[in-house]
Amino acid sequence: MGDDLSVVNAARVSYDKESSEFSDKDKSLLNFLLREQHTSPLRHAALTFEVYMPLIVARQWYKHTVASAFVDDQNGWNESSRRYVTENEEFYIPLGEEWRTKPDNSKQGSGAPLSLEDGVEWTIKLQDYVDQGLALYDEAMDSGIAPEQARLFLPAYGLYVRARWTVSLAAIIHFLNQRTDSHAQKEIQDYAFAVKELVTGAFPHTMEAVYGNG
Repeated sequence: MGDDLSVVNAARVSYDKESSEFSDKDKSLLNFLLREQHTSPLRHAALTFEVYMPLIVARQWYKHTVASAFVDDQNGWNESSRRYVTENEEFYIPLGEEWRTKPDNSKQGSGAPLSLEDGVEWTIKLQDYVDQGLALYDEAMDSGIAPEQARLFLPAYGLYVRARWTVSLAAIIHFLNQRTDSHAQKEIQDYAFAVKELVTGAFPHTMEAVYGNG
């Protein structure tokens, strides 16, 4: 919703000016706005994403739709609900080589990869746990338990959910600055870099002003 021109024209209205085509002057204006952190024009453009993600990612992502202070404009979030059993159950189960150790002297984040042998063992344990939960969930559903209660048997954090997220360009940049950082959880970093690529395709000049060519 909008483009690079929407951003610069939102800024130019201060002088009752408007560009009809994006030019080098507009590029210079974008660089100035971002360099001086004049981000209000970025709120005049927005994007909508549909995201399919495990709950461990969704709950971190959701923080960017609530209590966001000055970047909470145009933040909409609608998520699939197990109350209505909207789609088949799918779970995020790390492969053996994807398990990570707890880092030293840190309350969050990850350390070195777990050994492949240990990782495979934990993958099998997690799969067994998921299978047990699914069996109980199916049993509860077959017994007539309401879906909103039967879902209690599902191992929630690995369960994939689908969300529709509408957000301003200003809030997107805030999200990217936090979630592409090396200290962010690996799983949400992967999604954030995918978001960055999509945003760059839609707003190439703005993203270049923010991140350069990187």
